[in-house]
Amino acid sequence: MTFCRVGVVILALLLGGCFEPYKKVDKADRERLKHVAGDTNFQAVVGRLRAAARKKDLPMLASMMTEDFGYSADASAQPGAAIFTHWDEQNLWPVLSDLLKQNFVPLGEYMVSPPELVSDSSYNGPRCGLRVVRGSWKLAYFLPSGEGL
Repeated sequence: MTFCRVGVVILALLLGGCFEPYKKVDKADRERLKHVAGDTNFQAVVGRLRAAARKKDLPMLASMMTEDFGYSADASAQPGAAIFTHWDEQNLWPVLSDLLKQNFVPLGEYMVSPPELVSDSSYNGPRCGLRVVRGSWKLAYFLPSGEGL
């Protein structure tokens, strides 16, 4: 009987010392984003985005965008090919190209451009953000004006 009690106490101590892996992962993800702007994988993705935007390579851009890509605060905005039509109609290709040429800085789970978006809380200009989806960097949003996301 004493052996069982001692075994239960030892087991409780061992299990009580287990770490909570989700807390370490969250902290690690935040730390990783601080230094990702210089990472060669991130720079390669940004380079491919720059080239695709410059050439208006729609299939390449579509493959590098998230499924829930944000391009307008308007709830009726349709995803898919309508995005590129909207960019053509509003002549937004140069704005996107300019944003992709600027430095990216971490903001939450996103890497965002321009850096002023993070340093100036009153910034109301164009913005874009990339985030990791299933291990790959994807263009998550591009807002050409100060629209909220």
